[in-house]
Amino acid sequence: MTHFRIIRDTDGNIDHIETSLRGKQLLANSDLNKDTGFIATERIILDLVGKLPPKIETIEEQVQRCYKQYQELSSNIAKYIYLNNLHNRNQTLFYKLVGDYLSEMMPIIYTPTVGEAIEKFSQIYQSPRGLFISYPDKDHITKILDSYSGSDIDLIVVSDAEGILGIGDQGVGGIYICIGKLAVYTLCADINPYRVLPIQLDVGTDNQKMLDDPMYLGWKHQRIRGKDYDDFIDAFVSAVRKKFSNIFLHWEDFGRDTARQNLERYLNKMCTFNDDMQGTSVITSAAISSAMIVLNQKLSEQCIIFHGAGTSATGIADRICTAMVKEGLSIKDARSRIWMLGSRGLITEDLPNITQYQKTYARTRQEISDWQLTNSEKIDLLDVIKNVHPTILIGCSTVSKAFNQEIVTTMAKHVERPVILPLSNPTSKSEAIPSDLFKWTNNKVLVATGSPFPDVDVNGKKIRVAQCNNAFAFPGIGLGIIAVKAKRVTDNMLTAACQTITALSPVNQDKSAPLLPSIKDLKKVSYTVAVAVAKQAIADGVADDIDIETAIKFAKWQPKYYSLTRGHT
Repeated sequence: MTHFRIIRDTDGNIDHIETSLRGKQLLANSDLNKDTGFIATERIILDLVGKLPPKIETIEEQVQRCYKQYQELSSNIAKYIYLNNLHNRNQTLFYKLVGDYLSEMMPIIYTPTVGEAIEKFSQIYQSPRGLFISYPDKDHITKILDSYSGSDIDLIVVSDAEGILGIGDQGVGGIYICIGKLAVYTLCADINPYRVLPIQLDVGTDNQKMLDDPMYLGWKHQRIRGKDYDDFIDAFVSAVRKKFSNIFLHWEDFGRDTARQNLERYLNKMCTFNDDMQGTSVITSAAISSAMIVLNQKLSEQCIIFHGAGTSATGIADRICTAMVKEGLSIKDARSRIWMLGSRGLITEDLPNITQYQKTYARTRQEISDWQLTNSEKIDLLDVIKNVHPTILIGCSTVSKAFNQEIVTTMAKHVERPVILPLSNPTSKSEAIPSDLFKWTNNKVLVATGSPFPDVDVNGKKIRVAQCNNAFAFPGIGLGIIAVKAKRVTDNMLTAACQTITALSPVNQDKSAPLLPSIKDLKKVSYTVAVAVAKQAIADGVADDIDIETAIKFAKWQPKYYSLTRGHT
């Protein structure tokens, strides 16, 4: 049930909000609560007199107090819990605080700390946010959606938590990644938090530690698979499409075998997007394109090794191939420039149980028949590097420090300036530490990481490490889609996002600069990406031709206190 109604002025700006809530109920509503920010007239008409300390504070004064409280906390997980509680109590203040200290707090509410919070979900749980739809409730999905809100939702982030970051199956704790992603949408692209919904699909877990944990809050059952799973997902999507006519559905951290399957199943039926595949491919391709600017080379000239062959790796590889084809290669020649390794070494056609999307990049035994191999049964990363002489090395393996000194120095023997992207997160899963990469390549490496790392000291100069963070991609993509009410996400729209981020790279002004913009520039990047994506959606015929600037302005929200009045909603 919706307890408030937004009233806008003739220019489309929020004028005030009407609410039927009073007293303690109003203070318990995180969308509307202002804590000590309620002014005198609001306290009278909304039955708040005596329920708050008498001093009336500005939101800036509240931010100062909250930041001092935040600084008193010694561990990152304690800071996460503090911010999560603030989010659940006063959403506007949460976004104002984190927005004012974005570079400092982004690693707390998002990667890498959110990974630890997800692992500890059942221990640190305090208050629900979003929806939990469990398999045993499969016949009540429509009722669950109806009970949560009205139909004015633009964006859903949904997970089944089988492939959380680099830590795998985390069961019901996946709700925190959905909440975190939506927070980033708002922080980076000003998407209205009143109009978003995090959803955790609880289909069981194969994480035995959780199944054995008496405190585990999810459905204690092995993950459902096959037709039962597919029917459940179909029931969920059908209910969502029926309830929300213009929804943008964002899939997050699904498993290797279901992520691509779910996206492709509904790609041509609704506006849907998988960040692990598509968002990661956009930002990684932008980092690589920026490296090409530094090197003054073409992408189609590169030899690329992927260490990791899951959802993210194949998504990135697909986008790279698309870009190579645009440069004139055939799709066959583009794929021939990519070498992919999984947990069993180089992906070859004779490996059993490889997925359909891995087969695209599988090599024949004839191609490697003259290689000198350490182990012919499992062709490892070092052997592949020795034989193919890659110019770009991408890590999606979640194997900590897989790019060791021997790997990196062997690569550097054959390329003047190696491009190395250790993308796995959280930080503990990163394939390399940037300071090591600089040291082992005599400072010649071009690097971007998945997790945040401190600046690197190069010849007495502090060098910022570019973070290949999806937050540069998905918030702007989402804002553009929501603004023009796009009916589909086209490949051209994702290409537009990639090209826009590349155009904003610092290397366009200084070739010694990091490959990607700074976190502090996220809002500028997101807005520019949104305009490009919206224009492309209109050009592709999946959105009506409207005034994009006005549409984006109408879709954006600011963390400020709006006047509250009594109303019946």
